[in-house]
Amino acid sequence: MPTVERTFVVPAPLEKVGPYLADFANAEAWDPGTKTCTPLDGQPVQVGSRWHNVSEFMGRETELEYRLEVWEPDHVRLVGDNKTVTSHDDITLRAVDAGSTEVTYHAEFDFHGVAALAGPLLKPALEKLGDDVVEQMTEAVRRL
Repeated sequence: MPTVERTFVVPAPLEKVGPYLADFANAEAWDPGTKTCTPLDGQPVQVGSRWHNVSEFMGRETELEYRLEVWEPDHVRLVGDNKTVTSHDDITLRAVDAGSTEVTYHAEFDFHGVAALAGPLLKPALEKLGDDVVEQMTEAVRRL
């Protein structure tokens, strides 16, 4: 199962970063692969909230349904799946000071069926995606 992990500091306080990341509709701003991310339940964001996500990876478009599994002040876990892959985005947060937050972004990709054979070959592209997340999330959070 390919994984990507990055730890970096963003220029916003923990109490703003957590709710921002828990609302996965914001992935349109911070996730370089996300083209659209639409809430499915019309409720305030809470554990169990779901989104329809359209992403592009390596030139191919894919659709996943994401759900918020964990939302604590210092921890957000989102799980997205379709027939080909289950994506686990586990984000831990730590206040650095009043205006900065350390983010540890850990993503695991569990490919299903024939796609599982390609999983190990995707590692370089996933590593680049991890680098791009650092850059794009840092910029998006700067605007909070």
